[in-house]
Amino acid sequence: MPVTNIFLSQTPDNDLPMMKNREQTAGTQLLVVGGGAAGLMAAGQAAVCGASVLVLEKMKRPGRKLCITGKGRCNLTNVAPLAEFLTHFGPSGPFLRQAFHRFFTPELLEFFEERGLALVTERGGRVFPASGKAPEVLAVFEEWLRQCGVKVTTGLAVDTLLIEDGVLTGVSCGGKSIACGALILATGGASYPATGSSGDGYRLAEQAGHRLVPVRPALVPLVTAGDCAGRMAGLQLRNILVRLFIDNKKKEEAFGELAFTDFGLSGPVILTLSGRVVDALRAGQEITLFLDLKPALDDKKLDARLLRDFETRRTESLASVLRGLLPEEMVNVALELTGLSADRLAGGIRADERKRLRLWLKNFRLQVTGYRPMAEAIVTAGGVDTAQVNPRTMESRLVQGLYFVGELLDLQADTGGYNLQAAFSTGWLAGRSAAARLNPSSQE
Repeated sequence: MPVTNIFLSQTPDNDLPMMKNREQTAGTQLLVVGGGAAGLMAAGQAAVCGASVLVLEKMKRPGRKLCITGKGRCNLTNVAPLAEFLTHFGPSGPFLRQAFHRFFTPELLEFFEERGLALVTERGGRVFPASGKAPEVLAVFEEWLRQCGVKVTTGLAVDTLLIEDGVLTGVSCGGKSIACGALILATGGASYPATGSSGDGYRLAEQAGHRLVPVRPALVPLVTAGDCAGRMAGLQLRNILVRLFIDNKKKEEAFGELAFTDFGLSGPVILTLSGRVVDALRAGQEITLFLDLKPALDDKKLDARLLRDFETRRTESLASVLRGLLPEEMVNVALELTGLSADRLAGGIRADERKRLRLWLKNFRLQVTGYRPMAEAIVTAGGVDTAQVNPRTMESRLVQGLYFVGELLDLQADTGGYNLQAAFSTGWLAGRSAAARLNPSSQE
């Protein structure tokens, strides 16, 4: 599918239904605040069900975050079965069961394939556009929303929700009031603020009386003590087992890829563990990571490997032999942390020194002292408390006609396509539910 202009049709300010005409428009107009993954899906689904839909996007173009997700490739979802899928959301997983029951991975794949977007499933069940180009995903939504008659206005931020007697009646934008009969808040979290996800939705949710679970970064790189990681900045490792200790007690482990940076650690395995690390650091707990650099070898097999290498290359320096076991960038770090000299002959390494090296290879210790700012997080943890949202409709339990979707909710998962599927599914459910509210005689 060729990439088309990602700008959707705009609605001039003088065409917006203002509150002076509310008696004519409030019962039929649906506003979707935010043009990201969840908001675009919600808008289209509501229009398919017969609603008159207007998307309010504060940026100059919708879908900016969608275009950079998955390093610009857009990891749409994951083919893991539902039971496994939900576990990636931790305690918040059960809230999504209703949305996933209505619109899950098979339906999402069908949605894109019917609209000409070829997909590919890669390692770990991750699903991407076959082209590897995220803008093609946005192009699908662009064309679909045009066909559905959805109107989009850009460069317009919502200042206030207008609520009368517990019912959402409209919004105030730049001094102007826009009427509606229902509103879907799809502003995203607080990560990647340059794309428009700057936390506006949290303020609006609090205006409506909603409780917020403390907002903090998730899927975020970690800061480590000392200069050890920084000396290996740029080095990426695969097939590494990382064990997480909190206050000297093992809490979790993860296997995969990681990267050393000038401040500490990043990469998929680190991001997966980061949510728990952030919460522990905020609670003042001590965090230690142990890297098993040779997880395929147990202690006995690794010791035999070291002994064999040292014997067969006994006249070579220890540094030279270690370059057969480790990336070159790690050799000096390994020697320094084990107290071994680079120019020692391999054949002269004693059993206790070999043990010291073996223990380091299986337990490379890094103290975590912090995490990177929200702007570097892939998703936001915390948000609108799901206890105050109806999981069958995504409607507020406090304000009639107000719906919440996507990252704005207190929902977050590991990397792998899980978060984006949650955005699409909650958007699908909210769009259809809001349309049904506006026209009860229509079928959801």
